[in-house]
Amino acid sequence: MDEMMIIGIAGGTGSGKTTLTNRLKERFGEEVTVVYHDNYYKRHDEMSYEERSLLNYDHPDAFETDLMIAHIQKLRQGIAIECPTYDFTVHNRSDQTMLIYPTKVIVVEGILIFQNELLRNLMDIKIFVDTDADVRILRRILRDVKERGRSLDSVVSQYLTTVKPMHEQFVEPSKRASDIIVLEGGNNVVALDILIQRIHNHVSGTKV
Repeated sequence: MDEMMIIGIAGGTGSGKTTLTNRLKERFGEEVTVVYHDNYYKRHDEMSYEERSLLNYDHPDAFETDLMIAHIQKLRQGIAIECPTYDFTVHNRSDQTMLIYPTKVIVVEGILIFQNELLRNLMDIKIFVDTDADVRILRRILRDVKERGRSLDSVVSQYLTTVKPMHEQFVEPSKRASDIIVLEGGNNVVALDILIQRIHNHVSGTKV
């Protein structure tokens, strides 16, 4: 599918990536398909829950990125994929998969999607969502406690031991690979409007 547009949306935890992605889904519906890097966390059936909870989930090695690259390439070729899913409540990949069909616009979302050169080279537009660290940690706490069943102590401990140092080592430097830096994600109305217009032109076949 040469007419397919692949948009990468990266940024630190709690930066507003998902809000931006959801705004695009709300606007374009089934014309936009989202593939989340989080669903490609490696499976660790050989470990107990306690052992899995101690893993570093913010390092590039935590992901099966090679599989994601193969899947994006298949979508580009017009082939549907069986996307894995991840269960954050048990720190492991689920047995369920999602059938994802190729569409004119594919959004690839994740904190480390620009860190891998092969993956980012598949993208036509690379967007980095940049948000203040204090805002990001507060959002992370609320999300993990409310949606993923974590304790406040575990979220804070994980942030200080892996999330923050991995952000500084891998996520922040990957910003240099982006085409566009968006402050505050989906709450940045001006940037959102520009992106929506670009996608609309692509979907409708309008020449710019």
